[in-house]
Amino acid sequence: MAVDDLDRLELPDLAKRLLATPLVARLIDLAIDEDLGRGDVTTETLVDSALRGTMRVVAREPGVLAGMPLLESILRKRAGASRFKVLCADGGRFVAGDAVMEVEGPLRFLLPLERTMLNLLGRLSGVATRTARFVAAVEGTRAVVCDTRKTTPGLRYPEKYAVRCGGGSLHRLDLAEAMLVKDNHLAAIGSTGFAAKVVEAAAAARRERVVRFIEVEVDTLEQLDEVLTLPPGSIDVVLLDNMDAAQTREAVARRDARGDGPLLEASGGITLKSVAAVAATGVDRVACGSLTKDASSIDFGLDEVR
Repeated sequence: MAVDDLDRLELPDLAKRLLATPLVARLIDLAIDEDLGRGDVTTETLVDSALRGTMRVVAREPGVLAGMPLLESILRKRAGASRFKVLCADGGRFVAGDAVMEVEGPLRFLLPLERTMLNLLGRLSGVATRTARFVAAVEGTRAVVCDTRKTTPGLRYPEKYAVRCGGGSLHRLDLAEAMLVKDNHLAAIGSTGFAAKVVEAAAAARRERVVRFIEVEVDTLEQLDEVLTLPPGSIDVVLLDNMDAAQTREAVARRDARGDGPLLEASGGITLKSVAAVAATGVDRVACGSLTKDASSIDFGLDEVR
């Protein structure tokens, strides 16, 4: 598979691939149970079961939307008698005051779901919004912004989907999807002749399973030189770990001198302030754990339509 196969999917198709899974279904059940596992004493004792209402999910600040399929799943699961209308698609931009969804149905079902829906939508829209800022910062370079596995436990698939909503590129979803040889792997197998060992392991991985890509991490130019001696196509990506700008530019020059070298991916402490300079070195990919690790939730409210 190509390294960007997931990135070629349109958002609705990616949502089906990532969000319509047993793993995410379990997440939704857990999120609902956090609030409703023992019921809702306020709504059950105060709100008549016959009351219906119309409510809107309204943004309190600007951003990029992500998470609508999860809200739809929650409503179908717990408020089947309700009707909803999506007013802003995932990946769309909104400003403060914009309504992104309208829901009509029994208030006994809608009111208890407020925080569950807003927590997920706010978190994922925060990731999408932060990703969009990184993507804008590297505009004009050939680099694409990639996520990492520095995700919130249990929210891996939704957060990676949110990265795509913000215009980012998806790294591996889990440890089975792609082969990434890191420094600890090299320490385990020994650095002497590591390149040949990697080629053998990569060939075995491709024989035994479908992998999106084969990637090797290096932290010195000498290690890069050894990787560049490998047969073309044996690996897909080289991760340049914590290299400074001068080293990264030199790595690009050495790879380009070959003409048929692998993609180069910069990684290690890349921030919104530094990502433009890293992309300007000529690397193909910039891996940013900050997309998910440092994202702040977007504030949404659930407002009754009067």
